[in-house]
Amino acid sequence: MASSTFPTVNKCTSIGREKHTVVADMDGTLLIGRSSFPYFALIAFEAGGVMRLLFYLLASPIAGLLYYFISESAGIQVLVFASMAGMKLSSIESVARAVLPKFYSGDLHPETWRVFSSCGKRCVLTANPRIMVEPFLKDFLGADLVLGTEIGTYKGRATGLICKDGILVGEKKADALKKAFGEEQPDVGLGDRLTDAPFMALCKLKAHHHHQWKNPTKQGFLFICSHRTLLDPIFLSTALRRPIPAVTYSVSRLSEIISPIKTVRLSRDRATDASMIKKLLKEGDLAICPEGTTCREPFLLRFSALFAELTDELVPVAMVNRMSMFHGTTAEGGKGMDPFLLLHES
Repeated sequence: MASSTFPTVNKCTSIGREKHTVVADMDGTLLIGRSSFPYFALIAFEAGGVMRLLFYLLASPIAGLLYYFISESAGIQVLVFASMAGMKLSSIESVARAVLPKFYSGDLHPETWRVFSSCGKRCVLTANPRIMVEPFLKDFLGADLVLGTEIGTYKGRATGLICKDGILVGEKKADALKKAFGEEQPDVGLGDRLTDAPFMALCKLKAHHHHQWKNPTKQGFLFICSHRTLLDPIFLSTALRRPIPAVTYSVSRLSEIISPIKTVRLSRDRATDASMIKKLLKEGDLAICPEGTTCREPFLLRFSALFAELTDELVPVAMVNRMSMFHGTTAEGGKGMDPFLLLHES
């Protein structure tokens, strides 16, 4: 289904919906962030301790590879197993009630919440385990019904496996909605990605998160960043509270794989790179560091002017980082150590 079929959520009115039923996705829709990785990490640490968190982090590259190259559900299954297998259900529920709401609340999307809260009956469809998200959604957002992934249990503990209905993604969300509502058609459907289209198609009015599905006829913004460390695009994404893809010149393949944001390698051929950047801008926003390499001195290196020829939607970004114990230099040294030495000081 084409993205242009659904209007953006900021164009959806919230007036006169007291008798309406809304069905919303969670990650990327009710929440600004599209990834549930940090919330699973909180479950692992708070309920299982440091060793469980370490196991979870070691398993996360496998989850990432499965998520992006095999299927969304396969990646989520690994996260569920790594964070919850063997845990007492009571411990998971305690973390879900006492810890997660603080972090979920800080990531709540204001426009989606405006529409969601205006409706009299509220339902949430999510790929996350229901036991993990239900306390927040019902106690803090007033959800009447939470349809989430059901995890296997044995003698009061989570097995880390998924029940027969599987991870709620794609058509399985639509099936769960049909089972819950029967012939009734919800008034409003809110989603953020193409895999939400099946359940949204069952609703009278559809709207999507305006940071995600872009109009293919309009280019995204090109963020022009000064280049202090290798983490600059990640800092930008953190500040904007949404992932911004970045183009890179000489980042290693390993760094590309473990990067929390999408990275695209440039060839240093002007025509090829210009074509690639234009293509990426048609898909959405993009970050670029035209200095071409990091510079930690109090000045800028010579910019490549290529970016100025590609779009008028330019956003200059100045990166500032302060260091005390560890101080990177431009002359030599391993820039690959930035994530380890500079992250806590930037």
